Amino acid sequence: MDHFLYRDGVLHAEDVAIPEIAKAVGTPFYVYSSATLARHYRLFDEALEGLDHLVCYAMKANSNQAVLRLMASLGSGVDVVSGGEYLRAKAAGFPGDRIVFSGVGKTREEMRLALLGGIRQFNVESEPEMVVLSEVAVGLGMVAPITVRVNPDVDAKTHEKIATGKSENKFGIPIARSREVYALAARLPGLEVIGIDVHIGSQLTSLEPYEQAYLKVAELTETLRADGHTIRRLDLGGGLGIPYEQSNTAPPLPVEYGALVKRTLGHLDCEIEIEPGRLIAGNAGILVSEVIYVKSGEGRDFLILDAAMNDLVRPAMYGAHHDILPVIEPEAGTEQHPYDIVGPVCESGDTFTKNRAMPPVEAGALVAFRSAGAYGAVMASEYNTRPLIPEVLVHEHQFAVIRPRPTFDEIINRDTIPEWLEGSA
Repeated sequence: MDHFLYRDGVLHAEDVAIPEIAKAVGTPFYVYSSATLARHYRLFDEALEGLDHLVCYAMKANSNQAVLRLMASLGSGVDVVSGGEYLRAKAAGFPGDRIVFSGVGKTREEMRLALLGGIRQFNVESEPEMVVLSEVAVGLGMVAPITVRVNPDVDAKTHEKIATGKSENKFGIPIARSREVYALAARLPGLEVIGIDVHIGSQLTSLEPYEQAYLKVAELTETLRADGHTIRRLDLGGGLGIPYEQSNTAPPLPVEYGALVKRTLGHLDCEIEIEPGRLIAGNAGILVSEVIYVKSGEGRDFLILDAAMNDLVRPAMYGAHHDILPVIEPEAGTEQHPYDIVGPVCESGDTFTKNRAMPPVEAGALVAFRSAGAYGAVMASEYNTRPLIPEVLVHEHQFAVIRPRPTFDEIINRDTIPEWLEGSA
């Protein structure tokens, strides 16, 4: 469920009409619903009720400061994957003991930053990383709490670019080598082993891969405890999918996922961490764009929008689907027309979808891309010197710009001319 619905024939975000926002900020823009963000967080929190747990929002899905502040106010933890994300999390109000640091390539500088600023744990992914983290911690006179990310060699049955739990993926250490890796961690003076980390991929639409992975984690927990390690926390990652196509069968619900966690791991008396990102933010946002032209081609018609692949790269990168609908509700029974829906960037890849049936629209009409709250604005660029588009947050009848569109002067003036080129033009 989200809070983007037609009212009196006009698409609204909560209680705000989308054309009202478009008039105020221009198009294209992202708009997020506070109510949807909060609801999705609470669904996960409630799904794990009865277990000692912490829901850590995976902020790589949407790292706007206003979104992070909302999540922090709800009691969420946060999962970060860079020093920049760590600083964003701290600036938004997350205390160190609610920040988990993941990622395969943490630098010494990032490790030092998190240790000095406060950290719940590092999810380490290799022996070399362990050695470096221990050295950094010892140099600071500190001990770094860690979980080790194990790769369970489970096929998440998702897109190859967002699968992370198979043996050929770059993430984690092979589960078959976990005992020797944990033995190394226990010997390193700057580390405190506290648990196990596993994350098998993103946009999962079945619970079966989770069950396979979590049963392996349960067995590993018992094995490592028998070896003398303290395993008190299980970080289970995230990845539960969202319904990008409203007509398709919906992925499992958080309550079903929570029941699986309890069934497979609840007997271990461990604190459970989960790191949802897409399911919290994805359906909490839409991308709104204006039709520039309706163009007739050879055997096909094009909707040319003012949004482009630099604003929403998922279709170009993953072949991802987003439902696209007119902001003004079409009359019941309106005949659909097939369009190729494209942006103005000078790349053939700047195509959102081909042969998509939609109610006919004209130049100047507004359209909305659903399920665009995750991996939309955070992956945007200024390719073709197109400004990053505004982000807007709605709360009931109020809305605020939470990231403004930069001016062309601001973009151009970020570049500098070296002395030897001054006056050469």
